[in-house]
This record gives sequence, structure tokens and C-alpha cells, in this order.
Amino acid sequence: MTRIATTHVGSLPRPKPVSDILVALERGETVDAAEADRAFQAGVDEAVRRQVEAGVTIVSDGEMAKISYATYIKDRITGFDGDSPRRPPADLEAFPTFLERQAKGGGTPTYRRPRCVGPVQPKTLAPLHDDVRRFKASLAAHGDPAGFMNAASPGVIALFQPNDFYPTDDDYLEAVAEAMRPEYEAIVAAGLILQLDSPDLGLGRHMMYKDRSDPDYLERIGRHVAVLNHALRNVPADRVRMHVCWGNYEGPHHCDVEMAVILPTLMTAKPAGLLFETANPRHQHDWEAFADQLSTIPDDKVLIPGVIDSTTNFIEHPRVVANRIRQFTDLVGADRVIAGTDCGFSTFAGFGVVDPEIAYAKLAALAEGAEIASRRLAA
Repeated sequence: MTRIATTHVGSLPRPKPVSDILVALERGETVDAAEADRAFQAGVDEAVRRQVEAGVTIVSDGEMAKISYATYIKDRITGFDGDSPRRPPADLEAFPTFLERQAKGGGTPTYRRPRCVGPVQPKTLAPLHDDVRRFKASLAAHGDPAGFMNAASPGVIALFQPNDFYPTDDDYLEAVAEAMRPEYEAIVAAGLILQLDSPDLGLGRHMMYKDRSDPDYLERIGRHVAVLNHALRNVPADRVRMHVCWGNYEGPHHCDVEMAVILPTLMTAKPAGLLFETANPRHQHDWEAFADQLSTIPDDKVLIPGVIDSTTNFIEHPRVVANRIRQFTDLVGADRVIAGTDCGFSTFAGFGVVDPEIAYAKLAALAEGAEIASRRLAA
């Protein structure tokens, strides 16, 4: 029987000692390095243990030592400083009362988002080496499951950290890609699966490029993908996967660009694996785009649909999960589908709408649903 593998997008709830240290570091406070390392190691160990116990087969380190999935890069590459004004997505601008409620209720993270103010170049891989060391120790302690590690794509770095230095957006993207390339290559060299987080390809439509036409937007994200591919030139495609989403927040999402519009561009990206949303109400129909464009999906692409929502505390019924998985196995076969989540459960340290205990219960439902789908396929 072909057993459908399970995974998720990466970030997991961080224990309070970990979040406290990350926030202190973000504020520029002095933190004992040995104490921080112990807290991070304990956090990674707990995250790996709980993923394995939940039945997840391809696990992450939970992004324990990162303040967020995109702004962490300021400590690893040069050229970033200061802060950036927040640019609300177009769907929230359309409902200002909801936007105000989100802001007042703590629904919007307030961490610093530095700007590009100088040459972007590699600074240090030491934090990455620490991440890898802690993660591999925890993998070894819990049965050596397959592991993946997140890294920000050039496009998402540009999405959240505007350019005040380079003469053109393309110059900025190319510099970021070359600066991040050593991190990408080091993750794969460590024996881990590299996951590139690329919400710029979905979320970017109603944030970075919300005033552009669809053709202009497609031209720009085509450039994002081309730059990413160049940064991956020394990395095998089957060791990389790419996550695309439309923003990990509860909101109207009525301005989200349709999957059918961007899918041809996504298929030109080098990573063999593609993670995308299909569990939340706005994207449950996206399997239709894959069905309609099935002939354009390369045979080596692995689809990793989100069959668990990451913005609600509903625990999905395992049979619902199995049905969602089946929509994709019916298209490309069980060997080219991995069951995943829509997005991360703690995109920013100390911030997440899903209760930590419920997050792991949802991962257990993911695993149970994948088992049901596997049995159905074998029947």
C-alpha cells in the first residue's frame, strides 16, 4: 500500500521561553548566548517530538530561532536597517472596520521590518549552522524522520522589506538572491529538504502589486521565479519545495489572485515540490485549476496541498482531510501527493491564532486523514 506522506509549512508554536528570547533579541537587549541556545534546542526537540507523535512524516524545526519567516534575514545578510511602514493588503483596505478591529485586537504583528539601505551581501551562516545542529540532534533523538528547513525566497524578502538602495527592483531581487544562495545550498548540503517560502507569488498580488494589472503582475512574479531559479542553480530540484500562499491571516481574501491565473508561472519554478492552500474557504476550489491545467504540470512535480487550515481552531475531521487529499491523488497519483497545511501555525514568534495544543491536534488529524486516504486508494 502506498502511504501518503504528511508534512506542514514550517512554523510551529514556540514555547514562551523561546518567544521571550526572540523578542528580547529583536529589541536589541542583551541575552546570554548559552541560555538562548539551550532554550532553542529544547524548543526544537519538543517540536520534533510532537510532530513525530502526531504522525507527521516530514518534519521541521518549527522555525524556533527565527522571529519571523522573512525578517530573520537581517541577521544573516547585510544591507538592512530601520523599519518599514505597514502596507495593508487590498482585501483589508476594502473593509476598514475589520482592519481596525484586527489592529486593536492584536491581530497584526508589530515586529520590525527593516528596509534595504545598502549593498545586500552574505554576512554570516553561523545562525543557520546553529539551526541545523539543533535540528539534526532532535531528528536523531526521535527516530531520524525526514526533515525540511525553511528559508525566505528573494521575492518575499523584497515584498516585506522595501528597497531604498538599488536603482531597480530587478537589481534588488538579483542581489538578494545571490546573498541568500549560500543559505539555500548549505541547507541541502546538510541533508535536509530546502523549503522556499514564496507568498510573494500569491499575497504579492494584493500587497506589493495591488495597483498593477494582471499582466503586469504576472510579468513581475515571472521575474521573481526566474531569479529564484538562478539562486537554486547548484541545488537539485528534488531536494527543494516552494510554498505559495495568499497571506496567513483571517480576512475576506476576496482580492486573492486565482490559482488558475498564477499556476502556469508556478510550474516554471525549479523546486519539485509545491505547497499551496486548499483548506480555507477561499481556496477550496483550487484543485479545479490543477485539473483544468493538468497537461501543463510537469511529471516530476510533487503537489503538497494544504488540507488543514492554519487560521482557525476547528480541528478538521480526518475524513474531510482524506477527501481533500483524494482530489489531488485522483489527478496525479498517490506517489506525487504529500498532505500538508495551508500555512504555518506561528508565522511570527509569540503570535498565532491557533492554540498550540490545537495546532498539534490538527496535525494528528492530518496524519489520520492521510492514513484513511491511503487505505481507500489500496482498496
